[in-house]
Amino acid sequence: MLPNSPAYLLLALLTLLAGTAASAARLRPPPANATSAGEPVYLWPLPKSVTSGSRTLTVDPDLALDPRGPGGASPAVAEAFERYRGLVFAPWAHAARAGGGGGYDVARLTVVVASANETLALGVDESYTIYVGAAGGVNSIVGGAIIEANTIYGAIRGLETLSQLCVFNYDTKNVEVRHAPWHIQDEPRFAFRGLLLDTSRHYLPVDVIKQVIDSMSFAKLNVLHWHIIDEQSFPLEVPSYPNLWKGSYSKWERYTVEDAHDIVNYAKKRGINVMAEIDVPGHAESWGNGYPKLWPSPNCTEPLDVSSNFTFEVIFGILSDMRKIFPFGLFHLGGDEVYTGCWNVTPHVRQWLNERNMTTKDAYKYFVLKAQELAIKLNWIPVNWEETFNSFKENLNPLTVVHNWLGPGVCPKVVAKGFRCIMSNQGVWYLDHLDVPWEDVYSGEPLAGISNRDQQKLVLGGEVCMWGETADTSDVLQTIWPRAAAAAERLWSQLEAISAQDLETTVLSRLHYFRCLLNHRGIAAAPVTNYYARRPPIGPGSCFVQ
Repeated sequence: MLPNSPAYLLLALLTLLAGTAASAARLRPPPANATSAGEPVYLWPLPKSVTSGSRTLTVDPDLALDPRGPGGASPAVAEAFERYRGLVFAPWAHAARAGGGGGYDVARLTVVVASANETLALGVDESYTIYVGAAGGVNSIVGGAIIEANTIYGAIRGLETLSQLCVFNYDTKNVEVRHAPWHIQDEPRFAFRGLLLDTSRHYLPVDVIKQVIDSMSFAKLNVLHWHIIDEQSFPLEVPSYPNLWKGSYSKWERYTVEDAHDIVNYAKKRGINVMAEIDVPGHAESWGNGYPKLWPSPNCTEPLDVSSNFTFEVIFGILSDMRKIFPFGLFHLGGDEVYTGCWNVTPHVRQWLNERNMTTKDAYKYFVLKAQELAIKLNWIPVNWEETFNSFKENLNPLTVVHNWLGPGVCPKVVAKGFRCIMSNQGVWYLDHLDVPWEDVYSGEPLAGISNRDQQKLVLGGEVCMWGETADTSDVLQTIWPRAAAAAERLWSQLEAISAQDLETTVLSRLHYFRCLLNHRGIAAAPVTNYYARRPPIGPGSCFVQ
């Protein structure tokens, strides 16, 4: 390795960083939620480890990408770099650039990615390290900033953090990094950090879904739980059963197979998985608009007909078609709020039950387990709402991921039985509950009541749920944000760092700042402190205090 080669210089820098980090540790740096000056760290979600300084650096509007390592040259990294450069710099920034560009402290971003593997799966390594240093020092050999990651998705998370370090100075008209040098080491606390989006109660255009995906990436959420279908409408094209989307509200409120592929690919470029859901056997009345035989009778339109083989043929057809669209390893099969009374009063279903000596509760279990078998046959891990666990935990497939929603204290019971769990306690993480304040969202803790380390590992994470009964294109983003950000930090950041903050001072000021950042990026995030979420401001004022 030549002494002046880029690889040699990079190795020298990383060696220096290791020494710098060790020295910083000996000097007892401030906690991760504060800068060296004791001010809050205006990064959301809060990184795992942060050290900072007292210098202000300028960033070149023509910031160049220097990709290194097997994954550095990935198109996904280059696309993400261009996206973030567009977010950080105004369209006119290049024209106003200082002549020659020699006066900027940060002129180049080196991104080192160890792996070129672009597989996006649950538990993918999202860790990264950032160093931003002063020009003229040793860091100038890499142009001022470096991001190191094991995967391209870690690099994308690092780009988000770096973009939040960049602040526009309206006096000098330069983009600056304040409190430099920065050394950040970061990784998520939970692998599953989700947002449910309901497109059955109200149709959401593809571009709106993409806005939601963009906003999720800003808060480092990584799973879009797409609740595509419910009893009200069936908007998705299913080639195997083309009449199913006759259950859509109209022909103009539908998603083609190509739309679904587009959404999945768009999300992947931002490090976000898409977990689809069909909620069976309840919440499926809309299916019968295209295939009335799926209803037990015209007067009993849900749950789906448990006695008919055709019901399970359709389910398998839907799953088979969706498997070609959704590569994520988890698939949500619903299973909640199944009211089986009309099975008992429908003659042919009642006869089927009697022949098998089954109660309607038995039939509910039969239906859920058969749907699980079909999903597992397609190499999916089944996710079910918690009613399935509450009703027949001893019969659930061991692969089952139980999705909590009814209230607290469920995940401890789930993991005690050896199942994995996702928390979405409706008391704190249902975004359609407009009277839940951000402080309560922030306090939701997926590991509450679980002290056993092995059982803690069975909690995949959590998810905030944007149910769509009262949310459509006109208000969905301001209903999601900024409260979803409170859950996002809970799911990403280390518990010790979160617990060390004062809610009404440190956290609130940082959340105000993040809400303003979302607004600057074109995301309609509502005021933080409104009594009811998504309401507009009650009077004039700055977004930093509302």
